[in-house]
Amino acid sequence: MTWVSLIFAGLFEVVGVMGMSMVNRERTVRSYLILVAGFGLSFALLSYAMTGIAMGTAYAVWTGIGTVGSTVVGMFLYGESKDRMRLLCIAVIVCSVIGLKLLG
Repeated sequence: MTWVSLIFAGLFEVVGVMGMSMVNRERTVRSYLILVAGFGLSFALLSYAMTGIAMGTAYAVWTGIGTVGSTVVGMFLYGESKDRMRLLCIAVIVCSVIGLKLLG
């Protein structure tokens, strides 16, 4: 169950980053709520995940999911570059996260 919560923690980190982007575009209550809720849930789930997963592994997986998720969201929702090197770097991060799961 801790791995499931860690995955959701990473996904909610992406929600928090999207909230940050929304706040930069329009400072509304809704934008701030998405930002705070996204990061709040992310940290709470990360904290729970660390009860059963080593801190270094949990943090690396959490940041990996957040990094890849935020980059993919940026590519598809905000028109950021889909350069081959960016995609290669995303693939390396994904392989690293999977490796940590398999070795942990």
